[in-house]
Amino acid sequence: MRTILWFLYFWLYLLAVEPWLWKVRALKRQGRTEEHDILAGRIIHNWARRLLAAAGARVTVEGLENLPEGTAVFVSNHQSYFDIPLALGYLGDPKGLVSKKEIDRIPFIRQWMRELGCVFLDRENLRASVSALGDASDRVAAGYSMVVFPEGTRSETGEVGEFKAGAFKIAQKNKVPVVPFVLEGSSRLMGKHSLWIHPASVTVKILEPIDTSCYSREEWRALPALAERRVKDGLALLRAGGAER
Repeated sequence: MRTILWFLYFWLYLLAVEPWLWKVRALKRQGRTEEHDILAGRIIHNWARRLLAAAGARVTVEGLENLPEGTAVFVSNHQSYFDIPLALGYLGDPKGLVSKKEIDRIPFIRQWMRELGCVFLDRENLRASVSALGDASDRVAAGYSMVVFPEGTRSETGEVGEFKAGAFKIAQKNKVPVVPFVLEGSSRLMGKHSLWIHPASVTVKILEPIDTSCYSREEWRALPALAERRVKDGLALLRAGGAER
């Protein structure tokens, strides 16, 4: 019953804020960028948190002091579709995401994600993928942070997979910090091969930013593995702490 009610709420909420989408688009057409960003960010932030609350997610956030003041590329492990609202609702101001192309086919969702500056990646089309990553780099150059899940897909086991290099090319092109963060428990809300929703405790742990401003070529090549290791270590610590409790 919770799953049915959640999906009903999901669509009714998007229908209810449709007039605000018109307002957001009008602000963009008028060149009122700051007002556009504030309004779109507020609506998306509230939507993300309410979706999680409706799913029965009990969210704990650690490491907010590690959020950088300026633009950054945020990278994390990927456990569930709920990782998207977690990133939108609990990483400070909502940030654009590099998401898979299938999300761009969902009515209403795609419009709001585009207003947020999200980029949709077709991993089966190399040229389109390169173009999408270029769009994400341009977005960062314009002063907007981006969130990327470098594993490329949700984990089958809950363990962290290999971090692919694309996300880090976005940071390299713009010489911005990379902020690793850890998600734990979202797979219990909804697993990879299920649409059933179950209440669960979820933790978002923001790790210390990686300063890339003076990186050498060799350090850039090693960065995906470094970020992957930090996320793995952070996840292990969270699980060890949960076991102790």
